Amino acid sequence: MKKAIFLLITVAIAGIYTANAQGGGGFQRRTPEEQLKAVKEKLVDLKLTPEQTTKADSAFMKYFRTRDKAFEEMRAGGGQMDRDAMREKNQKMMADRDDELKKIFDEAQFKKWKDEIEPSLRPQRRQGGGGGNN
Repeated sequence: MKKAIFLLITVAIAGIYTANAQGGGGFQRRTPEEQLKAVKEKLVDLKLTPEQTTKADSAFMKYFRTRDKAFEEMRAGGGQMDRDAMREKNQKMMADRDDELKKIFDEAQFKKWKDEIEPSLRPQRRQGGGGGNN
């Protein structure tokens, strides 16, 4: 009996450590540099020129840094974060970024960015219930 309890506690503790090691203990935001790296991996399909790549990198970094700064300012304000205000602010920042990208990408590249690449970069929400009681 003691061995069974000990084994159960050991498995539970190992599960907690594994979940925390995998980020299960909370959500960690990626740095602007990490976000740019993820975007650059997807932009390969656009076959950008070196000049386009440099300009696009600059546009994305500006967007990521501005968005992160706005997010941090809203968090630092204390109290409940206004999600609607943040969503509005983010949509404006995305529109500004897209205006900049339209000047960098040709029409086909921008269309592929909006239709295929950008949607693939959005975090996917898990489907189904969270309980697992089937």
